[in-house]
Amino acid sequence: MQKAGVVHVVYGGGKGTLMLSQATSGIPGVPEAGDQYSHALAVYDADLDGCSDLVVGSPYEDIGGAPDAGGVQVIYGSITGLNAGRAVKEIYQGSDKPLGGTAEADDWVGYAVAAGKTSGGTPYLLIGAPGESIGTVEDAGSFYYVSGTAQAVVGINQDTETGGAVTGVAEPDDRFGSALAATPTHFAVGTPGEALGTATFAGGVGWFSHTLTSGYPKPLGGLGQDQDTIDGDAEVGDQFGTALAMVPYRPSGATSTTESLLAVGVPGEDGKTTVDAGAVQVFRLTAGGSLTETAWISQNTADVDGAGEAGDLFGKRLAAVNTSPNVTSTATTTRLAIGVPGEETTEEFPDEGGVHIVPLVGAPGASDVSIDPAFGIPSAPAPRMLTGLALGATSSLLYVGVPYGPAEGRAVYGFPWNVASGGAPTQTFKPGEGGIPAGGVAFGATTR
Repeated sequence: MQKAGVVHVVYGGGKGTLMLSQATSGIPGVPEAGDQYSHALAVYDADLDGCSDLVVGSPYEDIGGAPDAGGVQVIYGSITGLNAGRAVKEIYQGSDKPLGGTAEADDWVGYAVAAGKTSGGTPYLLIGAPGESIGTVEDAGSFYYVSGTAQAVVGINQDTETGGAVTGVAEPDDRFGSALAATPTHFAVGTPGEALGTATFAGGVGWFSHTLTSGYPKPLGGLGQDQDTIDGDAEVGDQFGTALAMVPYRPSGATSTTESLLAVGVPGEDGKTTVDAGAVQVFRLTAGGSLTETAWISQNTADVDGAGEAGDLFGKRLAAVNTSPNVTSTATTTRLAIGVPGEETTEEFPDEGGVHIVPLVGAPGASDVSIDPAFGIPSAPAPRMLTGLALGATSSLLYVGVPYGPAEGRAVYGFPWNVASGGAPTQTFKPGEGGIPAGGVAFGATTR
């Protein structure tokens, strides 16, 4: 089935591999063309049993008679591996289903997911539904907050009153919930279709605390380039909030980690003469709800490698890490990977793509690193590889998926966060090697 979707799991410590799909025993549903099972992935301990659980988003899953309504599965881990004990939890819409409401065509539940544990130790799961219509407002979007081991669910859109007003108003094509990112203190929701004044698809971001009031997380504010305290101008097609990444942050002198750093991708940002060159903006979020912009990053930023060019889409994807969240944050411990899928090193290879790694603290160009096909990524460059569209992060490695381009180079590559420009990966996962089945299409299109 074309684009039905599968998940390849590689266990740490050389403990083998596992392939999961809706054809796997114990996984509900059946593979159907276009489901895109694994379009979005997250990992957390949903039931606090000490084993990691896998969240799989399938935004184009048909629910009943509703095409592309979408859904999510939580596949529980155990001491013997995933899908080896507790039954899979299905999360989708319906009057008697976990999300309630009604499954409707093109809701895209599971388009984005994020999960983790709050600073108080409570597990949480965020599920984006950017195609959700709010009343008669098409594609306004929403998200679901799933809290605790009991998995209590609340749905939130831009018209929801949650003990504080959610930023913005539900409008056509806002696509609230297209991107999600979280730390133990905060989480953020992208609205790349948000219109600001007459600037359609200028984009915006809402940010929240995990603190619950009547089950709802507390809204803390919104971000957009129409605000005086945020650099840039709200322009048509900027799509501010297309990608998000967030890490815990401890400033100098603090005795606990209660703040966050939020990176926002603006892939449609235009330079003075370059359309869709792209940019990333970084914000410091405090526990009390204040916000400060700390960096504007583009390929025209001082000492950042390359030059902003039309169609680079710098910031289309993001991944970030804080390798030492319990000490003062530095440029070494807080790193941001920026996908640039439209990058090209020569005209011979349009859209070959690439990845930049920059510090989240201090000057972005102070320790900027670039990785491109044949320059760090062990694959020959080719047109339309779109390298940088698949990024994943762990505390030790940045994973770069290369699902397109020359067949011999299609793989997922793991790079240390402190890799030098053009440095080699320390891990490679490739179909037909290391227990991963051969064949398949677009291996590595989503990484986690």
